[in-house]
Amino acid sequence: MSQQSTLEWRTRIGSSSLPFVDSRIYTERDIFDEERTKIWRKSWLLVAHESELPEPLDFRTTSIAREPVAIVRGEDGVVRAFLNVCPHRGAILLREPAGSLKQASPSGSPKRITCMFHAWQFDAKGHCLSIPRRNAGYQERLECSDVGLHQLACEVAYGGFIWVHLEANPVPLREYMGKAFDDIAPHLEAEPLEVFHHHKAIISTNYKLWHETNSEFYHDYMHHFNRVTSMQQAGYHDRHYEAFPFGHATVSSMEVKYTAYEHEQVNLAESRDLSFPLLERNGWKLLDLFPGITLNLRGSALRIDTATPLSEDRVLIEFRGLGLKRDTASERERRVRDHNTIWGPFGRNLPEDLLGVTNQTLGMWPGSEGLHVLHGRQENGRIHDEIGLRHYYEEWSRRLGRSASDPYGEAAQSAAPTPLRAGGAR
Repeated sequence: MSQQSTLEWRTRIGSSSLPFVDSRIYTERDIFDEERTKIWRKSWLLVAHESELPEPLDFRTTSIAREPVAIVRGEDGVVRAFLNVCPHRGAILLREPAGSLKQASPSGSPKRITCMFHAWQFDAKGHCLSIPRRNAGYQERLECSDVGLHQLACEVAYGGFIWVHLEANPVPLREYMGKAFDDIAPHLEAEPLEVFHHHKAIISTNYKLWHETNSEFYHDYMHHFNRVTSMQQAGYHDRHYEAFPFGHATVSSMEVKYTAYEHEQVNLAESRDLSFPLLERNGWKLLDLFPGITLNLRGSALRIDTATPLSEDRVLIEFRGLGLKRDTASERERRVRDHNTIWGPFGRNLPEDLLGVTNQTLGMWPGSEGLHVLHGRQENGRIHDEIGLRHYYEEWSRRLGRSASDPYGEAAQSAAPTPLRAGGAR
């Protein structure tokens, strides 16, 4: 068995033609801070689904690049997004994760967003309606019209999902997505959808490592469920990746043999009769969106992963399961059981993915020896080709103005590393 010296370990692994990234892109605080500015503040992000705000004056709160954000359905039915911050003294306005403005808050009136600090009030369109003792304190120097909430770019699209962008005049959503949604959109837009499952988990890993689990299938060997129902079936290795501008990628469909999974309390074959509209029975499609969103459609249920980076080694992942709004009680029960058997917090796949990324984090602790993380599998764009990873880090490098394989520009002082190449992108 060959051994490597420290110099060899840090220089390269295997042939010089193997693409890799430097492990410091996962561990360094300065890189994380730059990502927040150059990536997360400049991307369209999926923050919720319209079914989570079904009634006028319903709201949800979240954060993007450490900016507090409120999503509110107005009395006119329009969904809007605002910075969840009072323009007076910077206090958070809506402090619950979700709720309705129909009920009065302890410090304000019904149908109003009220700051608990000084009781300034705003409506669901962001207009300031009341400043207590305004004339006495500000005389004519400040009007309510001067201090509305900061409204953000917000669109509802692709099956009722709510998208928010922090920049004032971003690239239009459909231009940013391009053709990435073309394959999966018909299944999402055929009928109204509804969220039936939502849970959150703070994971001790870098957000990119989690997204990588959705961007490569070579790790299917780790998943018992996938080995049984997919890897042993015809067509598995023929699936292909397709890469799109802005770092997005899709994976083509296959029929999954759910009858091969035997469990005394779960009949997946029964649930799989509830395939999404226009999707072949037991079909499976996946869409990865830069920088941290995955739509995973398998037969009866749609799973959405959305990442909110908290630090270089902690990420909040929100997991949503969706079915059809018209489901009967029996159909919904089957979808929920099916979804949670595979993707729920105690399902077959999710704990295994969590174990994988936390092991990576332990292996690349900040300050440890640098590691060249391989993204070099090339199988003509097929399912175990790591094109999804290479394509992602090409976009990452473009956004940051750094090479993912040489983030600190050290190549000039030694042998230049192999540039990261997508290779095989369609």
